[in-house]
Amino acid sequence: MGLNNEFKKMITKLSSKFIFPSISNIFFPPFHKGGQPKNAHFMAVSLESGAAGISFVLLDDEKMEQYNTLKPPDFIGKDPQEFALKFGNKDPIKEMISLAAINAICQHVMRQTHFEVESAIDSLGLLSVSADDRIGMVGLFSGLVKTIKDIGAELIVIEKNEQLIKKFPDLPISLDVTKLKTCNKILCTSTTILNNSLDEILGVCSPNAFISIIGPTAGYFPDPLFARGVDVVGGRVIKDGAQFLRLLAKGKRWGDATQRICFQKKIYTSII
Repeated sequence: MGLNNEFKKMITKLSSKFIFPSISNIFFPPFHKGGQPKNAHFMAVSLESGAAGISFVLLDDEKMEQYNTLKPPDFIGKDPQEFALKFGNKDPIKEMISLAAINAICQHVMRQTHFEVESAIDSLGLLSVSADDRIGMVGLFSGLVKTIKDIGAELIVIEKNEQLIKKFPDLPISLDVTKLKTCNKILCTSTTILNNSLDEILGVCSPNAFISIIGPTAGYFPDPLFARGVDVVGGRVIKDGAQFLRLLAKGKRWGDATQRICFQKKIYTSII
């Protein structure tokens, strides 16, 4: 069963235990040809309970016309589960909205159950990097490259964007995901869940590799990822959905509207 189906299965299980509030608002940043600028990377769904979920706007220019037809009134008042269960339909716009809805539902349940989340995530996803390690970095975390190199660890960066190889000729960037086979520690962007590449990535990783998935769009329960062999999931929860959407609309920093979270498989207790 694909990872997308595991996320949908998780939402279905949660729906048997909890009532999900309706969507109170949704935010779509303006579409920018050639890629979204930093202040317009994310869209978000907020629920009537105050919970919210975000997703990355990861769309090609050919999707601009379809994206620009999205209007908040078409979503407000609807059940977020309706959109969450469309995850895995291969339409990148629907996938984007689905992931935001999954995050919002999970964060509503966390609020309702007073679920305790850790915040002990570091910038390297708790990898505890040493000079003897071979690190696989999936997605270019440019701010962390120097940290890893200063420690003396070997690094390979896996990217889907071929232009980055030309842009950063001094970095060990490759399009060949099979190079992860020899890595004992993996730091992976959570965007791989949205672009449907994580199944392939996990499929080539060594069974003994320590795998950490991090990124702001990882605001869901980690059960599907832990079942796939992931060790750490680090993301964010939104503390005030209404405030967060206002900040997004103004292109401002998130500040205290969000909180970093961390799930570690070795100590995680599921409620699903």
